[in-house]
Amino acid sequence: MIIETYLEEKKELKVSVRTSLRASSIDGSLSTVFSNITGGVLLSSFLIDLGANPFEIGMAASLPMLASLLQPLGALLSNRSRSRHDYGIWTFLPSRLLWLVLLVGIILRGTSTDFSRELVYLTLTLVIISNILAAMGSASWMSWLAALVPAKLRGRYYSVRSIVSNITGLLCLPIASFMITNWQGGSITGYGLVLSMGILAGVASLTCQHLMIDINPQKYQAKYQTESEKEHAQTNLFNNLSNNLIAPFQDRNLIFFLIYIAIWGFAINLSTPFFNLYMLENLGVDITWVTLFSSLSSGANMLMLLVWGRLSDRIGNRPLLIFVGIAIAITPLFWLLTGISQVREQLWLYLIIFHLFLGGTWAAIDLGTNNIQIGIAPIKHHATFFAIVSAIAGVSSALGTTLGGTLAQYAHYEGIFGVFFLSAILRLVAIIPLLFVHENY
Repeated sequence: MIIETYLEEKKELKVSVRTSLRASSIDGSLSTVFSNITGGVLLSSFLIDLGANPFEIGMAASLPMLASLLQPLGALLSNRSRSRHDYGIWTFLPSRLLWLVLLVGIILRGTSTDFSRELVYLTLTLVIISNILAAMGSASWMSWLAALVPAKLRGRYYSVRSIVSNITGLLCLPIASFMITNWQGGSITGYGLVLSMGILAGVASLTCQHLMIDINPQKYQAKYQTESEKEHAQTNLFNNLSNNLIAPFQDRNLIFFLIYIAIWGFAINLSTPFFNLYMLENLGVDITWVTLFSSLSSGANMLMLLVWGRLSDRIGNRPLLIFVGIAIAITPLFWLLTGISQVREQLWLYLIIFHLFLGGTWAAIDLGTNNIQIGIAPIKHHATFFAIVSAIAGVSSALGTTLGGTLAQYAHYEGIFGVFFLSAILRLVAIIPLLFVHENY
């Protein structure tokens, strides 16, 4: 009788975990709709229509990176809560409902252009506040999911989840762009319509979390804490914050990974944001073709996610990141070949192959980076470690973009190759700390 009860409970747990993971995938898909509408190219286009200058548009892109600095504080607060689900609602729901304020502003603006400048400032304010709230909940959400996904299925599950989200993004952007462009009331009013749909999708995604197994962070961490650590957990907020932030830096394995994340994020963003600029200005490629190349890259990314997911489950994420990372590291040098006459004659074919290769390999980097940090993070400091990783990645990426933009501003045809070459060197350097990272299985 006891054995039958145990088997029945185990079966019910498997069903609950399966339901939780499916709900998480739907949540990721709906969240993608919200994030694509309230950020990226659609938000930039909206700001341009309002008359925003390049600095303000750049601020809209960099503010979310700076907001990631608050993730460690969010991790600490979430660990002191008694429910991952409730904490997520208190952070993500306000961050999404805040965009209703912009919707009201668009309605009040009407056909008048006098309110445009105020609407730009309002948008930037909402971007920073919304992303701060989201940053406070990001580490908790990742820790929640890490506790639910079985280690042996981690690669396959996250690859499938990424594919679902990517497909949603590919469908969402063209449809939203078409609605904004062809709306009779104008593109700004059209964005307001699309924004309302995005807010609905964002709120709907949170309802999916009701179907997921909730976790009490305090009970979950207590299983892996020593008695002294449990005593520290009862200290004041400041001391707890200090102890949690210091803990990951006492492990050499984690330190090497953080060094990798910092250098890699800086090196990638030093050049990647300017590849499209180089195609448009230096190679004279039409914007339609640039968009098509990006779509091809996204398609290759989705197709290869399942392949890389199964491979990472077999050989591990560290070997994947090292070997594919070397391939990604030298990609900035591929642009040097565009100056060769033979390549110029077959430029379109070259760019198509290049973007297919780029999308396919980046799938391994995204998946491997996500999985390895889950694998090496100490369970009792899950949320804190994820927050520190995101904060370091955000700051280093912002610094890389800033320096790259400064260098690219004075670099024309030949000079911009220096930015690409420097990026390639730093990418290779970033892989060195990864050699000393040991992945847990």
